Order: sequence, then structure tokens, then C-alpha cells
Amino acid sequence: MTRPLLIENARIVDPASHTDAKGAVLVENGVIAHIAIGGPIGVPDDAVVINAKGLILAPGLIDMRVFTGEPGKEYRETLQSAGDAAAAGGVTSFVMMPDTAPVVDDGALVDFLIRRAKATSKVNVLPAGAITKGLAGQEMTEFGLLQEAGAVCLTDGRHSIQSTALLRTVMSYAANYGMTVVHHVSDTSLTGDGVMNEGLFATILGLKGIPREAETIPLARDLQLAALTGTRYHAAQISCAASIELMAAAKKRNPHVTAGVSINNLALNENDIGRYRTFFKLSTPLRSEDDRQAVIEGLRNGTIDTIHSDHDPQDTEVKRQPFAEASDGAIGLETLLAAALRLVHSGDVDLMTVLRAMTSRPADILGLASGRIAIGAPADLILFDLDYPWQVSEREIRSRSRNTSFEGARLAGKVMRTIVAGQTVHTHAED
Repeated sequence: MTRPLLIENARIVDPASHTDAKGAVLVENGVIAHIAIGGPIGVPDDAVVINAKGLILAPGLIDMRVFTGEPGKEYRETLQSAGDAAAAGGVTSFVMMPDTAPVVDDGALVDFLIRRAKATSKVNVLPAGAITKGLAGQEMTEFGLLQEAGAVCLTDGRHSIQSTALLRTVMSYAANYGMTVVHHVSDTSLTGDGVMNEGLFATILGLKGIPREAETIPLARDLQLAALTGTRYHAAQISCAASIELMAAAKKRNPHVTAGVSINNLALNENDIGRYRTFFKLSTPLRSEDDRQAVIEGLRNGTIDTIHSDHDPQDTEVKRQPFAEASDGAIGLETLLAAALRLVHSGDVDLMTVLRAMTSRPADILGLASGRIAIGAPADLILFDLDYPWQVSEREIRSRSRNTSFEGARLAGKVMRTIVAGQTVHTHAED
């Protein structure tokens, strides 16, 4: 039995209940026991009291797209180092992609990862089960066994299923189990060996581009299949104006389709690549500023449901290469919140909308009890300073890899305390 925890003098911001008011929260036995808006709150004699001093108290972030190195490539990232990075960034739960060695395509490995994460990680690790064996896009996995073991959704991670017939079958089976299909939309025949967004800038750099149609064509297909099968479908990450239009139209007809966006596509554009900066080589690629603005509008009007870090640790050997030869990916767990708050500080999107996309919406999509400040909900919480200025420094990165696309960036907004199940797992004072 742990001591009760009282967080007082906080600005409580909870998108799930549309709350933005001063108050206090009492935590007992790892769950939220009482919420007092404005007025006083009873304090147990043995309670630990935290004076928030006006900081924002929000639900802990839920990141729906995180790659790890463990198992198989622990030199890039372990569950422990990913958990440390997540805690520092205010992420209290993250969905672990199945792109590991071995691939997370059977229930025994899901079970192992859950137990391993509980033993080593500061935050909740939620394994996603692979849709196809070996992520090969050929043979379906056993959805029921994956779900029984604890997989929270189905996805082939950075791989995209090309067979329309197979995807239809996948969605039909997933619907039977009530599992969300999270799909990376990419037509590999159009992506080819492209390495950045197709357009004038790619031509200037002499690099082969990836057309937007490599994303919009499979997205249009997926949305039709989702309507046909009745499955819960989540487009893992969309990045361009045409995709926003497709998703907006689909949502009018089908309430079971949702979409996510990488923080990279919200905060950066293709011009950030500059002189072949490989830390900006991403999948999906950074798009034009017009596309970025369209995605921001999609977030603002509800077409975009979730924001994720697309945390993808890569070691120096594969990133310090000529641009066309470097691997895709950037880490992002530690900078997710602060980078998203750029949209708030710029006036593009309000704070409630930004937080909703990283708390209650991913919780709704995955069927989690967390992601909200409500009595009985898990006490996964963060305290953050909305205006705290800081600069991203490679020396302070907790991930085992250093491939951040925000190196040297000046950000405003810092997580001061992260709480998981009522226990503090990170405080800024420890830095």
C-alpha cells in the first residue's frame, strides 16, 4: 500500500471532460480518488502533498507510434531507455511497434514484452501485434492469440500491406475481435527508391521524390475497405492536404475511421532538410509548407485525431550516410510535448485540442482507461510548465540513439513531473 498523493494548486487541463480550471487531485492506490475544482479537498493524514504552484496538471501522454530496438537491436534502444525518454517527455504510455527482431507476431512474445517492460520500464509499454507474419505482407497472424496476450492493436509498423484482398480479409477478421487496425499508408510501387517529398526542392537537391499519391491512393483504398468491413481503422500517419480531404470525407460517412500525424509533419517541412541533413530523412517524408498547414488545419477541425512522436531510434552508422543512403527515422519521445506546444504558442491550435490528440483520443481509439483525469482512472499524470524555455541538447538525450530532428531547437514548455500509477517516475529537478 502506497501513501496517498495530493497535487494541489494546479491548473487542471483535461480534454476528456473539457476542464480547464484551478484545482487539486487526490490519488490513492494508483488511481484518481478525488478531484476538487476551485474548492478545498480533504487530505489524508499520511498523504504526500505536491504544490503544483500553478503548473498545468494534465493526463499523461499516450504515444501511438514508438519503435524500440529491444528485442534484437538493443544498441539502438531498450525498453528501459525508451521508458526513461518517455518519462522525461511526459509520455506515460506508448504503443510499441512490432518491427523488432524477432517480429512481434505471436502471443508468447507479446506476453514476454509486457513482463519485460514491467520489470524495466518506468512507463506503460503497450505492444502492438503484427498483422502479418514477419511483417511480410503475406500471411495473417493469429489475432485472437495476440489480443489474449495483451496486444492493444494490429499493425505492420513501418510496413504497408500492398494486397487489397489481404487487407480486406485482415479488416474483416479484426472486426470480429474488435481490434483497431493501424495501417501505414504507402504504395511501395510509387514510393520506389524515393527519399524525400516529390517537388521542386527535391529537384534542386537532385534527390528522388516520393509523390503524395503514394499516400493518398492506399488511403482511399483503406477507407473504402474500412467502410466495407466495418472495422475500426486508424491511418497511422498522414502528411498531405489531399489525405486530409479524403479523411474528412470518410469521417462524414464512417465514425470508425481515425487518423494520426507525426509531430515531425506538424512542426517541420521539407525545407528543414537544408543541405542534406539526414536526421530529417523520415517516413513519411516531410512535405511542403502548404501540406503542413493543411495538416495543422486538420488537427484543428478534428480530421486528425492523434499526434505521435514516431520515435524511431537509429544509430550513427545508418544515419551518418549520404542522404539517399541513410535510414529513415528520428527519435521524438522527449520532445513530443514541447514540439506540439509550438502550435499553441504560435496560435495555430489551442492547448485543449493539442492535448486531446495525445491523451483522450488515443485512449478512446485503443480502449484504454487512462488519458483522462477522472475518478477511478489510472493516476497517469504530468505537471508541465507551458512557457519554460529550453534548448534540445544531444548531451541530455536519454534515448540510446541521438537522431533527433530537433537538435538545437529552442522550445517552450517542459515536463516538470511525470507520474505513473500514482508514483513519480521523473522530475525535472533530477536533470
